[in-house]
Amino acid sequence: MDYIDYYKVLGVDKKATADDIKKAYRKLARKHHPDLNPNDAEAVKTFQQINEAHEVLSDPDKRKKYDQYGADWKHADQFEQARQQQRRQSSQQNPFGEGTHFSYSSEGDFSDFFSQMFGGAGSRSQANVKYKGQDFRAGVQLNLTEAYKTHQQTFNVNGKNIRITVQAGIEDGQEIKIKGYGGPGVNGGPNGDLFITFTIVNNTAFMRRGNDLYLNAPLDLYKAVLGGEETIDTIDGKVKLTIAPETQNGATVRLKGKGFPVYKTEGSFGDLYITWQLELPKNLSAKEKELFQQLASEASKK
Repeated sequence: MDYIDYYKVLGVDKKATADDIKKAYRKLARKHHPDLNPNDAEAVKTFQQINEAHEVLSDPDKRKKYDQYGADWKHADQFEQARQQQRRQSSQQNPFGEGTHFSYSSEGDFSDFFSQMFGGAGSRSQANVKYKGQDFRAGVQLNLTEAYKTHQQTFNVNGKNIRITVQAGIEDGQEIKIKGYGGPGVNGGPNGDLFITFTIVNNTAFMRRGNDLYLNAPLDLYKAVLGGEETIDTIDGKVKLTIAPETQNGATVRLKGKGFPVYKTEGSFGDLYITWQLELPKNLSAKEKELFQQLASEASKK
């Protein structure tokens, strides 16, 4: 693998901050953009290298691997797996051959290691060692109303369309594993896995805490004092509630089973808590003000 010094490409020091890298990239990308350099093959090549350098150095995990493994940074996970396996078996035998040791220095010893590990000039025993492929990670964003129901999602990972079933009640930040949908194994080893992290965006008036939902609902003064009925929109439909006379501002009503579904537990739901927010009347007529004055006068006699 040809080694490209990404720091040199962007013209920054190896101790450059993320902000330094971003500024250098933007400056060079503008200078070498193909639109500003028509019919210039060299500018196109330089622009591609600038983008490649930025992609690696702007990602903390990729940058760490690049700093440690150089040209072989893409195989870092496989090397770590090999090194761990070597350590586990070292008490019995060296899986890479008697007296064979691997190390890395700035001269690039890893290139020799990967050449042997992936079927180069190594022995038959080395070529037959199986390694699990690289794990992939992806993110999926759902609205709260989408997370409320079990449904299917199709998305693209590394050029492959993957269709999964998202179970109702999935949590914000929850991660699931799809076995075998990562990178291909080495020497016939198993494929890596795909890890999907879900981000739940609340597109409703409800607040979610675990499997329970909370809602602040307006209640007019007259119903609060005299009682009556109020229709509330839950996340899956309307519910008519009875308002008790003299309901106080901030009073809470619990609706059992009207909350969020419990993950992978069909038919099980959390609760919905309604907190009444008293709304005072506006634009009172003269007659209404007179009636309120009478009420105030009566209240003062108690």
